[in-house]
Amino acid sequence: MPRHMPHVDVVIVGMGWTGAIAARELADTGLRIVGLERGPYRDTIPNFAVPNTMDELRWSVRGEMFQNLSRETVTFRNHLKQTALPMRRLGAFLPGEGLGGAGVHWNGQHWRFLPTDFQMRSHNEARYGKKAIDPELTIQDWGVTYDELEPYYDKFEYVCGTSGQAGNLKGAIREGGNPFEGPRSREYPCPPLKQSYGPRQFAETARGMGYKPFPQPASNMSQDSYTNPDGVQMGPCTYCGFCERFGCYNWSKASPFNTVLPIALKNPNFELRCDSHVTRVELTPDRKSARGVTYVDAAGQALFQPADLVLLCAFQFHNVRLMLASGIGPGYDPRTAKGTVGKNFTYQTIAYTYPFFANKRMNGYAGAGAMGMTLDEFNGDNFDHGPHGFIGGGYILAQTTGARPIQQSTLPDGSPSWGSGWKRALHDWYDRSFTIQAHGGSTAHRANYIDLDPTYRDAFGVPLARITFDFPQNDLKMRQFLVDKSVEIAKAMRPDHLKVSLPPVPFSIVPYQTTHIVGGAIMGVDRNTSAVTTHLQSWDVPNVFVHGASAFPQNAGYNPTNTLAALSYRSIEAIKSKYLQNPGTLI
Repeated sequence: MPRHMPHVDVVIVGMGWTGAIAARELADTGLRIVGLERGPYRDTIPNFAVPNTMDELRWSVRGEMFQNLSRETVTFRNHLKQTALPMRRLGAFLPGEGLGGAGVHWNGQHWRFLPTDFQMRSHNEARYGKKAIDPELTIQDWGVTYDELEPYYDKFEYVCGTSGQAGNLKGAIREGGNPFEGPRSREYPCPPLKQSYGPRQFAETARGMGYKPFPQPASNMSQDSYTNPDGVQMGPCTYCGFCERFGCYNWSKASPFNTVLPIALKNPNFELRCDSHVTRVELTPDRKSARGVTYVDAAGQALFQPADLVLLCAFQFHNVRLMLASGIGPGYDPRTAKGTVGKNFTYQTIAYTYPFFANKRMNGYAGAGAMGMTLDEFNGDNFDHGPHGFIGGGYILAQTTGARPIQQSTLPDGSPSWGSGWKRALHDWYDRSFTIQAHGGSTAHRANYIDLDPTYRDAFGVPLARITFDFPQNDLKMRQFLVDKSVEIAKAMRPDHLKVSLPPVPFSIVPYQTTHIVGGAIMGVDRNTSAVTTHLQSWDVPNVFVHGASAFPQNAGYNPTNTLAALSYRSIEAIKSKYLQNPGTLI
């Protein structure tokens, strides 16, 4: 029998970006709040102080801040006829564990989705006709618009001190920014990052081909200092080349540590409990309300935390798994297409092109997580899809995130893979290439979903999340289209060698691709096709709100962090202005 803890008003499950945002935004309500984080407590100092933070073996290869797969993992299969097996090593995606979650090891790529991304089905049907959409694709509109989210996008950008250049300021297209973006209410809080040699050459070549390259929006600090609206100060990016998979030692990459958590932790009504692994949301006998959550602490003791309001703010598949294990909403069945929880698992469609130059140094060691030049001509519905046989798209990005010796050494095709030949190739080609990434969306398919594995359980006896996924043909056609455009630009740069790297088909969970997995607790306006409302509130258990990328009905071409944060801000605002005064379903 779990030991009962004192009752609180709100319990937050997961203290990454969305959990930290929720804690900070509820700080002025007077509510008693408990935040539960499955992993350990950590902070910039001492955990990410130099030189320890630049240990590639510790953080990037061995994944010290990622999920402990010996305690809990996921199982995976490509289709229903396969038997899913556990992921034993970190591979295609890297879920975070510990205070700050994946918000600590992200790159800082800070995108807004396009206006048409939020009406993916209705917009594409209106422009191309219903027959243009594969009937097996279960894409749907979000139920919110870009205009509704714009104030929350803006808020998060100023919280993070995002570096960039507006391309559409209140409807006026501005030179040097992204001309395809939705209108923004004000300029970025900080100017763009400096650009290294490779991205500058890419932009010059693309501009000569008629494209409109622009600097990637970055939550890496481009100026000497920045103080966000809460009074939290950030330092300048030093272009150290240790962003993705690493914590930032200089307070220059926005993370929960140096934005919202300091404000939440000052609130005397907020209590943070790390090493607290939530196993279940406990419901009332009629299953229409949550009573609180059960969790296991660092000593292995089971505890019950009663609360009036439960916010699930964990990583994408953890949110979905908790809903399924707790009986919150009907589970999705791909055979009948009935049910909502677990539906529309989607990913990101990635490809890489590497131009090599025998007589040019890239100075790639001077990199930042979101330092690059971008083309958006082939993202979303920014171009005519009619002749191409697919919907959706992605951006093309020339970037330099670093030149770390273990995992960022790329050699031309045909180079030896070991021995003296490999050493000679590394000597000849190190720092003579850069990455051109095609970063595409992912359309929801009827057969791609999450459920509970019937065989495998975690260390606490809870069934593992089972992921069933393979890329739809729509996405593979889109990927090839983006690769062809990337290669065309790369060839125009006249490299000595050109290498194209594509993730395997069928989809494999082994090689890393991105951590941008979304869906499973999707939002919408119809309880028959969505698990949560447009305010991220469970249709079935109204005092449970589910924050994070699990709410995305499908994935757009952009990185998800800005959008999941904007949705959280909008949800918390609705909780404060409406739900607390009149608890119940918000319509």
